[in-house]
Formats: sequence, C-alpha cells, structure tokens
Amino acid sequence: LTGKGILTGQHTKTRGQEELQFTILLRTPAGVDHLLHTAEVLFRDNGFMGVFNLEPFTPWFSNLLLVLEGDIALSVVDAMPDVHLIFITGRGNSGQYIHEVHRGLYGETDLQFAEEPELDKIDLLFLCTDAEESRQFMQSHEIPEHLKIIDFSREFRLKSDDDTFIYGLPELNRRAICKSRYVANPGNFATCITLGLLPLAKNLMLCDDIYVHAIIGSTGTGHKASSMTHFSWRNNNVSIYKPFVHQHLPEIRESLTQLQSSFRSDIHFIPYRGNFTRGIFCTIMVKNKVALDELNQLYIDYYAEDSFTHITPDNIDLKQVVNTNKCLIHLEKHGDMLLITSCIDNLLKGTSGQAVHNMNLLFNLEETTGLNLKATAY
Repeated sequence: LTGKGILTGQHTKTRGQEELQFTILLRTPAGVDHLLHTAEVLFRDNGFMGVFNLEPFTPWFSNLLLVLEGDIALSVVDAMPDVHLIFITGRGNSGQYIHEVHRGLYGETDLQFAEEPELDKIDLLFLCTDAEESRQFMQSHEIPEHLKIIDFSREFRLKSDDDTFIYGLPELNRRAICKSRYVANPGNFATCITLGLLPLAKNLMLCDDIYVHAIIGSTGTGHKASSMTHFSWRNNNVSIYKPFVHQHLPEIRESLTQLQSSFRSDIHFIPYRGNFTRGIFCTIMVKNKVALDELNQLYIDYYAEDSFTHITPDNIDLKQVVNTNKCLIHLEKHGDMLLITSCIDNLLKGTSGQAVHNMNLLFNLEETTGLNLKATAY
C-alpha cells in the first residue's frame, strides 16, 4: 500500500439529508518502475490522507480503491476514478513537486511534498523509515490514541517488554493483529522462509538443523546505489551475502519458537543476490521421517483458512507469484530429507502486500481487499 494516495470527494443532498463520500485510490500502472520503497499512507474518517517518506521500490497497488463514508467504513472496489493527491511528505523533499522526485508520476499530480504529516487527522500510518528512525519517530512524535501504525522496519519485530508491536505475519498472528494497535511488518526473507516451516513447528517436527538457500531480486536491495546494485554488475550475475548471519534470522527463530517452544536447532541460511528484479525463491531442507502424503496434509490443514498461502503438488517458479500477494509452497521427500520450496514477490507478500493485509485485519476488512492481483508473467 505504499506509494501514493489519490482522493476525490462528493457531496450530495437528498430529501434534506446530506451525505459526504470520499474515494481514495492507490495503484501502480503496469510497466512503470516500482517506485516508492518507503511510504506511509495516512487516512482519517474525514477523508484526509497522506503519504510519508517516498522512496523507490515498494510499489503502489493496482486499482486499490478505499471508500470512506462517515466513520471508518471502508470498502475496496476495482475502479479508476478521476482523482487528485492530497499530501505527501518525503525525506529532504519538502517543497519539491512529486514528479521531480518520482518521475514516473509526471502528469498525474502537481502536488508538492509537504513538510510534516498531521497525525491527528489520520487513522493509519505506514511507517516506512529505517529501523533507528522508526523508534526515533515513535519517541519524538505525540501519537494520538486512535492512531494505528504499521512499521516496515525491523526495529519492533522481536518481542520486547518495552514495545506493544505485534509481529505482522497473518498466517501466524491473525487474531492478535486484529486486536492490536501497532504492527511490525515482517522481513521479506523471513516471510518466505517462515511460511515454509510453520506447519512443521505447529506439529513439533523441527528437531534437526535447517538448511536454507534463498535468492532475491535486485529490488530487495532498496533504492540506495552501491557497487553491487548497478546494472553492469547485477545483470547476468549471482552472488551470496551475509551467509549464516542475515538480520532476518532472529525473527524467523522467534516465530518458529512461538509454535514449538522446544525448537533449538540451528538455521543455516545462505542468501543470494539474483540477476532478476522481483521475487524470492527459497529452498529449505530438514530431516523428517513422516510420509510425504501426511506432510502435505499437515500443510494444507495449517493454511486452510489463509487466503494467500497455497500448497501445490507441482514444482513452483517465481513467475507464478510476481505481482501477487501469494506464497506458493511445494514439498518433496528424498529418503528422510524433506525439501520445501517456497516463493513470494518480495515487494508484495514480502513487504507492501503484507502491510495491506495487516491493514485489512486492523480495520476488520475482508483480508483480500485490494490484493486480488494477477501474476504479470501470464
């Protein structure tokens, strides 16, 4: 849900009764680079909204239309109304035209970046800053009691007596998210790997070391340039980084331990930089003596009520999930070795789509609202 908000309003009067209706659209036009890595969409029952800290690579959502009538009664429809943007703030961009920073927006708005968001006028804040900045923001701003926050950084993902954030993996914490005020959006690698292992943890089957290889597209690096992000290095190239010490390992372990308190095994994780743009493809290996048919049924049962995680009998590939909020999982047995393959779009299920999913749960919306997206490859 990061990127931009577009709002139109309509005032009608029928038989002496007045009605004020607002419509907000958030979208990514097909073919436009996936801009807006860190953005916060803010909206309030009076129809005002805004976006905070726009940076490239977390996409808008196609045809996501939020209709606000009176109190937070939201419904999402697939439509493209005439729209205009209310306000956006961005780091160091105050006063600039939005299209000067995000050139893919040229012709869509003449709005300029605002300096500060007005927290008392909104109901939801997507906090999309770096980890340290998220905590500084929480400490330096007076947060209205009604305001709900979804934080994209890793600052609040691990449980702490000092924080009241709920780890925002719906397949693990759906009920807690529904009742919460603050949600910590999970990491993209953590999402893909944890979803591949949760059914085993639920059934107390994680008794041996876990071996994970996962490759991520270039958008997983973010927007900041480095010697390993420019095209001439990344194209036709593959490399590893942060082997065994990736920053998502603690949240993976904490999620698994939540379901299997006895889990003490090591997780050997090798992340790869891929020579493609979007997606995470993950292979997990762990010893397990249970028959494959029974394991498949355990996974199907665990995710039976989840809208976005699916178990498939066929081998999977990235093109099935790019531009969707899905996680696909496939199981194979080779002797006592279980091979779990999982894949997601790192920008959607791994970041923004999961944030929208959490938003839907926070506001008691149908959880697929705005997220019925089709893979772009087919």
